[in-house]
Amino acid sequence: MTDFTVLDPSCTKSKDDTYQTVAHKQAAPASPDNNRAQDKRVSRLGTSPLGGLIAEFALPAITGMIVSGAYAVIDSVFLGQAMGSLGLSAATVAAPFMILIVAFGVLIGNGGNTLAALRLGEGKVDEAERVLGNTVLLCLVLGISVFVAVCIPAIMDALLAISSATPEVAPFARTFITIIAAGMFVQMIGIGVNNFIRSAGAPNRALITMLIGTVVCIIANYLLVLRFGLGVEGSALATVIGQSVTAISVLWYFTKTKNVVFRLRVKNMRPRVHLIKTMIVLGVPSFIVQIGIAVLCVVLNVLIVQYGETSTIGTVGALASIGVVQRVALFTILPLVGITVAIQPLLGFNYGAKLYARVKSTLMYGIVINSVFSIVMWLIIRIFPYPIVQAFGISNPDLLAYTEFAMQVQLFMLPLVGFQIVGSNYFQATGQPIISIILSLMRQMLVLVPILLTINLWMPHLFPQFTQLDCLNFAMPISDIISTTVALIFVIREVRRLNKAIK
Repeated sequence: MTDFTVLDPSCTKSKDDTYQTVAHKQAAPASPDNNRAQDKRVSRLGTSPLGGLIAEFALPAITGMIVSGAYAVIDSVFLGQAMGSLGLSAATVAAPFMILIVAFGVLIGNGGNTLAALRLGEGKVDEAERVLGNTVLLCLVLGISVFVAVCIPAIMDALLAISSATPEVAPFARTFITIIAAGMFVQMIGIGVNNFIRSAGAPNRALITMLIGTVVCIIANYLLVLRFGLGVEGSALATVIGQSVTAISVLWYFTKTKNVVFRLRVKNMRPRVHLIKTMIVLGVPSFIVQIGIAVLCVVLNVLIVQYGETSTIGTVGALASIGVVQRVALFTILPLVGITVAIQPLLGFNYGAKLYARVKSTLMYGIVINSVFSIVMWLIIRIFPYPIVQAFGISNPDLLAYTEFAMQVQLFMLPLVGFQIVGSNYFQATGQPIISIILSLMRQMLVLVPILLTINLWMPHLFPQFTQLDCLNFAMPISDIISTTVALIFVIREVRRLNKAIK
């Protein structure tokens, strides 16, 4: 089993029967920065009762993710109300590029945050600061590079072609992507670096920075889209404005706030190849998840355009419908992601400190909480499908009926998804990226895409009551069943390994 952590082999038993590494217990070198290694906000991750810690970290993270998910939904509601199916279709076409930005953000941010948490668990605060500095540097470099690339007409045309933009939708999608790319740097800071605040032992502050940006997004979206009539241009501008506020708040925390466990310093932004390599390796699982989602969006768009032409709702209607379902799915999954984000520093710190009993307990807490949330979200969708779809401004009866059907089918196995997300993210948080990559690929790439590409070869013959467009929706629950089964096998194997380490 691949393990990228470097742990002190010796450990001592404390009065409360928890284990701490010698590196964590020994006094750091005499400097104010190193002395912060023993700051209670960080050291308590290995000593305080887990139930209270998880509640403290999870509630802000879940709230933040729900608010972020609400913005994604509200954004589409505003577009639907202002522009109808055309606005929703433009957002659907631009979705793969939006996910690409998130992919780069989590590649750098989650990888850096995982490494920082592990180093804090080992008492290496200076190293955690260098990780933070290199994370910000990579966000800046990648943000500028992608914007320059998007400004090249051939690349933009390729993006639109890959996303299956129709002639009537392409101009709106082009405008949306260009504006979003211009603000990519601040979005990556908001997506990736914000999680470092949790590793610094301040989950409530991480929530505040996220909430501020999201509230600004919603207000700006309302004004620019509904009041000023700017359509997709206003929606993209609102996103960049809100993320800029979040980025400023995050950078302010690590540069100006007093008594911060570790800081962002200019000297630590000097590139360090060994850190960057490790960050990227640890961030690859999250990156692959997002790339898998982007590929899935591309494949779906191609198939939706292909089969939508023969459907009563048409191509634009089909793209609008899948866009609505994707927004609802995002809203249901984000709280589950919030829980995994919340327990990530707890897993990383305790794994780095060799507190394997706490690692196992944290994993079990995460599985139970995520499963409960999955079931609650599933019940809401089953009970209120019609009002949810109608809120997006869809009034055509055929389009309304198809969107409701697609949402119900695609999210039918949602209760299983919570476990799968916790399982795959656990291996990333504990420095085992290879397994995390496998589990992440299972749901988004290795299973779902092949099913999507082949389901219309056999399902219409077995169930002639469903059209080819209908059949595409059944690929999602089938994929959820298979990927969750594989995740269960790996988690059981890991729990047995932890039990041996505990003994």
